[in-house]
Amino acid sequence: MNSYGDNSSARARAQVPGPSGASDDEDVPSGRASYLHPATGRPAGSASVAAARASVGAGRASVGAGRASVGSAPVGSTTSGRAAVGAASVGAATPGRATVARAAVRPAGAMDELGAPGAGGPPKSEAALKRAKRRRRANILTAAAAVLVILLGTGVVGFTWFYDDVDLVAPKVEAQTTVVFDATGKKLMTFGTQNRSVVPEGKINKFVKDAVVAAEDKNFYDHGGIDMKGIARAAWNNFSGGTTQGASTITQQYARHAAEMKEISYNRKLREAVLARKLESDYKKPQILGLYLNAVYFGRGAYGVEAAAQTFFRKSVLTPVGQKGAITAGEAALLASMIKQPEPVEGGHPGYDPANGEEATQQALQRWNYTLGNMVEKGWLNPADRPTELPKVQKKTNGSSDIDSQPLGKIKKYIAAELKAMNITEKELNEGGLRVHTTIDPKVQKAAEEVADRDNKDSPMSELAKTYKTAIVAVDPNNGRVLAYYGGPDGTGWDYAGLNNNWTEGGRPPGSTFKIYTLLAALKAGVSFKTTFDSTVKNKLGKTISNSERQNLKCDKVRCPLEMSTIESYNFPFYWIADGLGPDKVLDAAHDAGIQHIRAAGGGKILNVDKGEKGNFDNEIGFGQYEVPVIEHANGIATIANDGVYNKAHFIQKVEKRDPKSGEFKPYKVEKRDRKQAFEKDIIADLQGVLKQIPGHNGKALSGGRPAIGKTGTWEASDQEKYPKANGDAWMVGATKQIAAAVWIGNEKLVKGKDGIIRTEQLPIKIPGGDRGMTGGSYPALVWKKFLDAASDAIDAPEENFLPRVFTGSADNEIGNGQPAPVVEQPTCGIFDFNCQQNGGNNGNNGNNGGNPTVPGLPGFPGNGNDGNNGGGNDGNNGGGNDGNNGGGNDGEDGEGEPTTTLPGPG
Repeated sequence: MNSYGDNSSARARAQVPGPSGASDDEDVPSGRASYLHPATGRPAGSASVAAARASVGAGRASVGAGRASVGSAPVGSTTSGRAAVGAASVGAATPGRATVARAAVRPAGAMDELGAPGAGGPPKSEAALKRAKRRRRANILTAAAAVLVILLGTGVVGFTWFYDDVDLVAPKVEAQTTVVFDATGKKLMTFGTQNRSVVPEGKINKFVKDAVVAAEDKNFYDHGGIDMKGIARAAWNNFSGGTTQGASTITQQYARHAAEMKEISYNRKLREAVLARKLESDYKKPQILGLYLNAVYFGRGAYGVEAAAQTFFRKSVLTPVGQKGAITAGEAALLASMIKQPEPVEGGHPGYDPANGEEATQQALQRWNYTLGNMVEKGWLNPADRPTELPKVQKKTNGSSDIDSQPLGKIKKYIAAELKAMNITEKELNEGGLRVHTTIDPKVQKAAEEVADRDNKDSPMSELAKTYKTAIVAVDPNNGRVLAYYGGPDGTGWDYAGLNNNWTEGGRPPGSTFKIYTLLAALKAGVSFKTTFDSTVKNKLGKTISNSERQNLKCDKVRCPLEMSTIESYNFPFYWIADGLGPDKVLDAAHDAGIQHIRAAGGGKILNVDKGEKGNFDNEIGFGQYEVPVIEHANGIATIANDGVYNKAHFIQKVEKRDPKSGEFKPYKVEKRDRKQAFEKDIIADLQGVLKQIPGHNGKALSGGRPAIGKTGTWEASDQEKYPKANGDAWMVGATKQIAAAVWIGNEKLVKGKDGIIRTEQLPIKIPGGDRGMTGGSYPALVWKKFLDAASDAIDAPEENFLPRVFTGSADNEIGNGQPAPVVEQPTCGIFDFNCQQNGGNNGNNGNNGGNPTVPGLPGFPGNGNDGNNGGGNDGNNGGGNDGNNGGGNDGEDGEGEPTTTLPGPG
């Protein structure tokens, strides 16, 4: 018996099986091509009779006294159903043609599951065989009568009423996958529920189109939407006791999909047939085929031929036949073969994906040969070119959800937010089939992930306990593009580099790294790096400002210059700058540089400074008490590295959308930088001149002497009662001219409270092997150095210098509260009095020879020799004398080269 339509047969037409065991009829696997989402269901079939126009002489068929009704029959029931056709009188009919849909009634007990044979039994007796033979004859006669009734009755009686009652459904707009790529074009992730990319029919590889028609409906180009031969064959086979048959054409399959018809009934089949006829009347064959090819499910979550070609062969159907990388005839035939049963049915049919095992491979081979045979039969494939070896498919993967297990999974929220800012709706994002090209550089990202990986023995993080966390963000200073983002080891956990819970939680106190913005505010207000501050001055609470428990300063405690205070990370000048200018001025400078979010005083909510949200801040903002996100801090140091030009940190370079006619992706949206000159160039040159001394001062200069700016920072643990004097957050921010990076390290664990709620508890950060607190100049600076060295080498970054130093502001600016230097009477020397110590001559020279202090007359400070000499001359004995000598000696050496201790002091 002809097995046409049986899903267990390689010769059958697809009956739209649903992915993962689902069927076209909600949750039951059948044999038709499926458009439904993966689901687990039960096996079932369908019975159907469609109607069409009949040619009955001159005139039009019309319904008389009775209406032809076709009962709805559940498929697979143990009792036989029958179609009852009401009485009808047929008047004069206009010329037409009879078009009758198929009957697809499953005989009771034919199959236990779709594609699986029914239960077997013992050999039958001779009497039983005779009875079966008589039933067989009766079935044949019944089948013949049934076919006659269907062809002459159902197609004529009641068709006019039913045809007019069914409205044509517009072609469905298929949901497409939005694909996200890194800066090199490598796929990172996807958005959307269905993996689909709609392509124009006219551009689809001819082998693919021919193969699908050969497999699903080889008479597609010859019928008017309904295959009369297929219907007759299916009806005869079904009624005569053969296997369940189907005869849905490609047009019918698409009509069912477009109308979202899911019920199992004869009525549905009638509507499907009518819609197919109407589709054929309004659309050309290539249009219908194109709609079908972009809709049908192929397995592995791939909807449409383009997604299928990419999934199974890593190829595009848009590559013309004969060109390099084009889909071959064999590959096209295998893709087409999968439509019939894309996914295996548990305990039943194995499907036609060879990756599902040996049984599936054998089924695929049979179906593949059947498809190729039809291609040859129809003249679409030269017999000599017919392939003989089943093509190899790609191995199965977990799909785009893999990104959730990777660090880059955390950037999905940024991409969605940026697309929203580009006026791309959530629906367009998830269904529009966009191509989003990000700024992520895979080489820089790799460097970040490797240095953050505690399992990497070369990473400083490998020396720390598992409770330690780190975050690294790298930004290109020249354009604001985020080159690398690491906020944790996977894409689903807490993001330590950014904000969480819809931008309402996250960020850490930046400590002294925030001083870079306080300095910007101060320099803008006319403060000079020569301006001095008094460490003994008390605040309104009657307390002096703490310098991380450091009592011995490397400067005069009542007149410490701002430059030395910056490099040694003393806090008191920055407190008094915030006090003199106002905390709002410091915040304004931070915002201009790139800080958009900051937590208000008292543990309040995170403020969106971009939206003008205001909060209360104390003078401690000057040295980093209030929490900010790592990514925005990286943006801030990038602005300083870019000579004061701000570019908003962003992840999207461009968005493309497919042209529906050409199939090519065209520009749709461009990146948003918000570029502006945020700070005067001279101010930045002055600041860069100080910040570029810090990496070397901390013993973390970049390899090869690559110029870099930087600032370290540390903040105390939040629970000082439980962990007194302990540090909780350590940072390093810095940049070259090509890469700006912010690094944070913290320590925390999950604890269960008395109320049963699990919360995060911050733990102290310490140097391994002792009780010494970790500071920004230790592990964060080491992570920063290793990352920038590796990333710079990976992208072959040239060594580029920062701006030449420009000294700005006034040393006597009113913001400074340092005490005036004592006036020293200078002797008047004669012209030939060579022993006279005018202007601290010899003492100044001692300073020059020893330490090359940058600031005139300052001890222990690296700089150039001329400044030391000038310091001796201008500042006299106090500057160039003993202090100058000491500055040029041990302390100066420590500052210029490697520190005398492995780890620098706090801050």
